Amino acid sequence: QVQLVESGGGSVQAGGSLRLSCVVSTYSGSRYCLGWFRQAPGQKRESVASIDSDGRTTYADFVKGRFTISKDNTKNTLYLQMDNLKDEDTALYYCAADSGYYREHAVRCPRDKEFGYYGQGTQVTVSS
Repeated sequence: QVQLVESGGGSVQAGGSLRLSCVVSTYSGSRYCLGWFRQAPGQKRESVASIDSDGRTTYADFVKGRFTISKDNTKNTLYLQMDNLKDEDTALYYCAADSGYYREHAVRCPRDKEFGYYGQGTQVTVSS
Protein backbone atom coordinates (compact mmCIF):
# COMPACT_ATOMS: atom_id res chain seq x y z
CA GLN A 1 0.00 0.00 0.00
CA VAL A 2 1.28 3.43 -0.93
CA GLN A 3 0.06 6.90 0.00
CA LEU A 4 1.03 9.86 -2.16
CA VAL A 5 0.47 13.53 -1.30
CA GLU A 6 1.33 16.20 -3.89
CA SER A 7 1.96 19.91 -3.40
CA GLY A 8 3.45 22.84 -5.30
CA GLY A 9 0.91 23.44 -8.04
CA GLY A 10 -0.33 26.90 -8.93
CA SER A 11 -0.67 29.50 -11.64
CA VAL A 12 2.29 30.78 -13.61
CA GLN A 13 2.92 32.71 -16.79
CA ALA A 14 4.28 31.01 -19.87
CA GLY A 15 8.04 30.69 -19.65
CA GLY A 16 7.95 30.46 -15.88
CA SER A 17 8.82 27.60 -13.51
CA LEU A 18 7.18 25.51 -10.81
CA ARG A 19 8.40 22.65 -8.65
CA LEU A 20 6.00 19.92 -7.62
CA SER A 21 6.64 17.75 -4.57
CA CYS A 22 5.15 14.45 -3.52
CA VAL A 23 5.59 12.76 -0.15
CA VAL A 24 5.56 8.99 -0.58
CA SER A 25 4.51 6.77 2.31
CA THR A 26 4.98 3.01 1.92
CA TYR A 27 5.28 0.05 4.15
CA SER A 28 8.87 -0.57 5.17
CA GLY A 29 10.71 -2.98 2.94
CA SER A 30 8.70 -2.11 -0.15
CA ARG A 31 10.34 -0.61 -3.18
CA TYR A 32 8.49 1.17 -5.93
CA CYS A 33 9.19 3.06 -9.07
CA LEU A 34 7.73 6.58 -9.08
CA GLY A 35 6.39 8.95 -11.68
CA TRP A 36 4.36 11.99 -12.61
CA PHE A 37 1.25 11.90 -14.79
CA ARG A 38 -1.02 14.68 -15.94
CA GLN A 39 -4.56 15.07 -17.22
CA ALA A 40 -5.89 18.10 -19.06
CA PRO A 41 -9.66 18.74 -19.28
CA GLY A 42 -11.27 16.38 -21.77
CA GLN A 43 -8.02 14.47 -22.26
CA LYS A 44 -6.73 11.09 -21.14
CA ARG A 45 -4.20 10.91 -18.34
CA GLU A 46 -0.67 10.72 -19.72
CA SER A 47 2.75 9.93 -18.38
CA VAL A 48 5.11 12.89 -17.94
CA ALA A 49 8.20 11.36 -16.36
CA SER A 50 9.24 8.37 -14.28
CA ILE A 51 12.17 7.36 -12.11
CA ASP A 52 13.25 3.80 -11.39
CA SER A 53 14.37 2.75 -7.92
CA ASP A 54 18.05 3.23 -8.89
CA GLY A 55 17.42 6.74 -10.24
CA ARG A 56 17.18 6.00 -13.96
CA THR A 57 14.75 8.49 -15.52
CA THR A 58 12.40 8.51 -18.49
CA TYR A 59 10.60 11.52 -19.99
CA ALA A 60 7.76 12.07 -22.40
CA ASP A 61 8.98 13.75 -25.57
CA PHE A 62 6.85 16.83 -24.92
CA VAL A 63 8.74 17.68 -21.69
CA LYS A 64 12.29 16.64 -22.55
CA GLY A 65 14.73 19.44 -21.84
CA ARG A 66 12.17 21.37 -19.77
CA PHE A 67 11.15 19.11 -16.87
CA THR A 68 13.35 17.22 -14.42
CA ILE A 69 12.20 14.38 -12.18
CA SER A 70 14.17 13.60 -9.04
CA LYS A 71 13.75 12.04 -5.62
CA ASP A 72 15.20 12.36 -2.16
CA ASN A 73 15.10 8.95 -0.50
CA THR A 74 16.03 10.45 2.90
CA LYS A 75 12.86 12.55 2.80
CA ASN A 76 10.65 10.03 0.95
CA THR A 77 9.90 12.81 -1.51
CA LEU A 78 9.53 12.90 -5.27
CA TYR A 79 9.98 16.14 -7.23
CA LEU A 80 9.16 17.52 -10.65
CA GLN A 81 11.01 20.68 -11.63
CA MET A 82 9.13 22.31 -14.50
CA ASP A 83 10.88 25.07 -16.44
CA ASN A 84 9.91 27.02 -19.54
CA LEU A 85 6.28 26.17 -18.97
CA LYS A 86 3.87 26.40 -21.90
CA ASP A 87 0.11 26.93 -22.08
CA GLU A 88 -0.32 23.29 -23.10
CA ASP A 89 1.27 22.15 -19.81
CA THR A 90 -1.92 23.23 -18.02
CA ALA A 91 -3.31 20.10 -16.33
CA LEU A 92 -3.92 18.28 -13.09
CA TYR A 93 -0.61 16.65 -12.17
CA TYR A 94 -0.56 13.35 -10.32
CA CYS A 95 2.21 11.70 -8.39
CA ALA A 96 2.21 7.95 -9.01
CA ALA A 97 3.85 4.76 -7.78
CA ASP A 98 4.02 1.23 -9.10
CA SER A 99 5.57 -2.04 -8.01
CA GLY A 100 7.02 -2.31 -11.53
CA TYR A 101 9.31 -5.18 -12.46
CA TYR A 102 12.75 -6.16 -11.20
CA ARG A 103 15.61 -5.97 -13.69
CA GLU A 104 19.30 -5.10 -13.40
CA HIS A 105 19.12 -4.87 -9.61
CA ALA A 106 16.39 -2.24 -9.55
CA VAL A 107 12.63 -1.81 -9.74
CA ARG A 108 11.85 -0.57 -13.26
CA CYS A 109 8.82 1.49 -14.13
CA PRO A 110 6.32 0.02 -16.59
CA ARG A 111 6.09 1.75 -19.95
CA ASP A 112 2.89 2.85 -21.65
CA LYS A 113 0.56 1.77 -18.89
CA GLU A 114 -1.14 3.19 -15.83
CA PHE A 115 0.59 2.94 -12.46
CA GLY A 116 -0.97 1.17 -9.50
CA TYR A 117 -1.21 4.13 -7.10
CA TYR A 118 -1.99 7.82 -7.54
CA GLY A 119 -2.19 10.89 -5.33
CA GLN A 120 -5.09 13.32 -5.38
CA GLY A 121 -3.42 15.63 -7.89
CA THR A 122 -2.25 19.23 -7.90
CA GLN A 123 -3.40 21.80 -10.46
CA VAL A 124 -0.91 23.58 -12.71
CA THR A 125 -2.23 26.47 -14.80
CA VAL A 126 -0.04 28.24 -17.35
CA SER A 127 -1.22 31.40 -19.04
CA SER A 128 0.24 33.59 -21.78
